[in-house]
Amino acid sequence: MYKYWDKKSDEEIRDIVFQALDQNVNYDEQNVLGLPASYLDRNVFNQDASFLKDAPFLSTLIKNPNHIGCHSLGSSESYFKGTQEIERDLIKICAHDVLNGSTNEAFDGYVASGGTEANLQAIWIYRNYFKQEKGLKNEEICILTSSDNHYSMDKAGNVFSMPVQKVEVTENGRFITEESVQAAVDIQKSKGVKAFVVVANMMTTMFGSVDEPEYYSTVLEREELDYFIHVDGAYGGFYFPFSQKEHHLDFRNPKISSVTLDAHKMAQAPYGTGIFVVRKNLMHYTNTKEASYVEGEDYTLIGSRSGANAIAVWMILSKYGPFGWMEKIFILQKRTAWMCEKLDELKIKYYRHPSSNIITIKNEFISDEISQKYGLVPDNHKDPKWNKIVIMDHVTIERLSELIADLK
Repeated sequence: MYKYWDKKSDEEIRDIVFQALDQNVNYDEQNVLGLPASYLDRNVFNQDASFLKDAPFLSTLIKNPNHIGCHSLGSSESYFKGTQEIERDLIKICAHDVLNGSTNEAFDGYVASGGTEANLQAIWIYRNYFKQEKGLKNEEICILTSSDNHYSMDKAGNVFSMPVQKVEVTENGRFITEESVQAAVDIQKSKGVKAFVVVANMMTTMFGSVDEPEYYSTVLEREELDYFIHVDGAYGGFYFPFSQKEHHLDFRNPKISSVTLDAHKMAQAPYGTGIFVVRKNLMHYTNTKEASYVEGEDYTLIGSRSGANAIAVWMILSKYGPFGWMEKIFILQKRTAWMCEKLDELKIKYYRHPSSNIITIKNEFISDEISQKYGLVPDNHKDPKWNKIVIMDHVTIERLSELIADLK
């Protein structure tokens, strides 16, 4: 069932990481004079602490591997080949075992600084494709996404000088419709837009709501417009595929070209850890050939990046294994359902996608005092209409019960 993802013992994880580090450059023993890099500064960071022999992630931080480039494409900086191999394995796990990519298909990808960078990477690739292959100008290529989208799409429009068109969602269901997609496309088509970079949501950050990508493809194909569909799974990528098995937001859908996953949210990896996965034969559209001094050149927005983040995600997934991860999500789903039952009893209005662990409560039911006491997050700090609860591991039923008591 799972091709690359399996559960490993602590000893196996430790051995694999330390063996990988042994294959990387050793600044103490090798005459490496040309790299603008080294281990973390010994005058500040103790590299001889006895506990490090049992701490593969902290050891990787100290050894400081630079994972510049995209390692699924040909050669990369050979000084860090050991830990690069673990990142390659992580990309395979995400592409095939999380996102259901076919075993007959290969994928590219890398560990980015977060979901924002991964989303920008996708838009950068498709913008360059339309410019290079179709001869389009920036203003003829539109980012199309829902009004509940993450702000990284607006940031991408600014960075890449592209128009951004929002598709309206229903007030209570938080979903797009074929009609709302058609209305949005008509606006941009009238302005001369000829191609679209669609960003479909796999659980939005505020609501946990989910888009149906078929609405986008149906309208754009009917209008005979070029498009790519990227899935923003920055929040839901490590949750939704385990809470809802049948959907159209992974690589089983041939119309999905790339996906963002954000490991520093539900996977609880260190901050600065997003993952970008894309089908083969697309990554080269962002090759920066000017990075000629980098072995293998560079295809990413970020350039130099810490290999330790990739090691952390790989360790987390290896510790749980696929079935352990399923159980983790199952527990969070049950806990979220319990909270919804309690809100229903109090007749408090809220939104929750049935496969999500986010509950967003109408602001009229939440006082400022309660919002501050429990760290509820508003949709807008200046004029809030909703406040959300995110059911994480630490958000236990005991803690939720305190909120329920105050709401009563």
